[in-house]
Amino acid sequence: MLTTSFDCIVLDGTVVTAADVGRYDIGIKDGKIAILAPARSLAIARASRVIDAEGAYVMPGGIDAHVHLAEPRGQGQASDNFTTGTRSAIAGGTTSIIAFAPQDKFDPSLIKALEEAQKKAANAAYCDYSVHLMISDPNRQALDEFSILRERGVSSAKIFMTYETMQLRDSQIMDVLMQGRIDGVTILVHAENGEMLTWMTEQLESRMLLEPKYHAASRPQVLESEATIRAITLSQFIETPILIVHVSSPLAASTIRTAQTDGYPIFAETCPQYLFLTRKDLDKLGFEGAKCVCSPPPREGEDDLESIWTGLQNGTFTILSSDHSPYVYDDDVNGKKIAITGDEPLGRFRNVPNGCPGVETRLPLVWNANRLTPQKFVEVTSTNPAKMYGLYPQKGSIIPGISDADLTIWYPSALEPFPITNSALHHNVDYTPYEGRMITQWPRYTLLRGEVVWDRDNGGIVGQKGYGKFLKRGRSALCRDQSELDFTKF
Repeated sequence: MLTTSFDCIVLDGTVVTAADVGRYDIGIKDGKIAILAPARSLAIARASRVIDAEGAYVMPGGIDAHVHLAEPRGQGQASDNFTTGTRSAIAGGTTSIIAFAPQDKFDPSLIKALEEAQKKAANAAYCDYSVHLMISDPNRQALDEFSILRERGVSSAKIFMTYETMQLRDSQIMDVLMQGRIDGVTILVHAENGEMLTWMTEQLESRMLLEPKYHAASRPQVLESEATIRAITLSQFIETPILIVHVSSPLAASTIRTAQTDGYPIFAETCPQYLFLTRKDLDKLGFEGAKCVCSPPPREGEDDLESIWTGLQNGTFTILSSDHSPYVYDDDVNGKKIAITGDEPLGRFRNVPNGCPGVETRLPLVWNANRLTPQKFVEVTSTNPAKMYGLYPQKGSIIPGISDADLTIWYPSALEPFPITNSALHHNVDYTPYEGRMITQWPRYTLLRGEVVWDRDNGGIVGQKGYGKFLKRGRSALCRDQSELDFTKF
């Protein structure tokens, strides 16, 4: 007779990892996966809580590695903080998020940016969290602080090839890549050509083409593709890995795929907006298209969506994140309608705050699409983000004695088709770009370190604000070890 007592037992679920699918019981103790046992073998064990998962899929909790919360912005103000954003995350099956700590352009320190972000998140989060540093000025002090960031458990930083206040020159990008190589910091790249964007915007404005739909025209695929080629070239020259974020363009994806096939450590991320939205969503009546203004923009049509799905299926895209960037639509002070003036009642696209909400709908949208195998779904939404950002195997897996008991449980036959509605979501935003889209599945339970924090049928959000903790991360498990570059070979 089994005498072990557990805090929670999940009985007879179809347990899915990135590598395997099988029916198992899961015993949870002290916030960890304690045992993975044959189905129903733990039925006689003692536990404070038992979840009967017969007929359910049990997966590692989702990891959303691209979430914008409580960030100061040049235009508008992100409407979600670490409380509302992480509350929304757990309701959609995500148990860990990685947000951003933006460096002040006029402050040489990255450490100050990290401390400011941690202060905003302290005792505020519903799920576990970490941050990427967002670099606007790679001065010598900032680069020297990479080693301190590593000591504090931060092992990634983001740079931009666009936006006047953030855009780095190629020489600055190489400085960051070199320091990332030395200190084991993974570099994320926003790859859009900023000079082309400025030129295109000026051309459109000179012709008074200002409405939200022209946001897509200002950022054609070649703008993203050129920057992607350049980022890969710089990465190859410095011989250090990069991850290109929120890829929307099939042209860019093809370039990434070629580099990967040639053996280069080039990784990529895409997002649900590039799987479900198209340029038509920007061309809605009046100012409504502003709800879908994000960068890069949704692309032309179904063929482009299909290309991005193919990239997820074949491994071109390492991870699937939300790029949750929330703004209240009906707000002319900090939200989307800041772009509207008396002279421009349909707004000026360049002034629309860029971004869409999506941290809560990321997993349900993609799972319901039935385009990925269960293993591939777990791989791109949980396991690979954990590996990419130094969290594996604590996160992103179900390994006894090692992994946190972070689980998302789905009962695929339990629900009738229903529409996504913003009124049912938990973010601090007054719309979702997926309003009315029909789905049949939503997480029944979300567990974070063994605690049920989302119970769809009995209270919804049942976790506690402040239960989420800061995650100290190590070196990426997907990126090869690097050292100082040997300049004598050039």
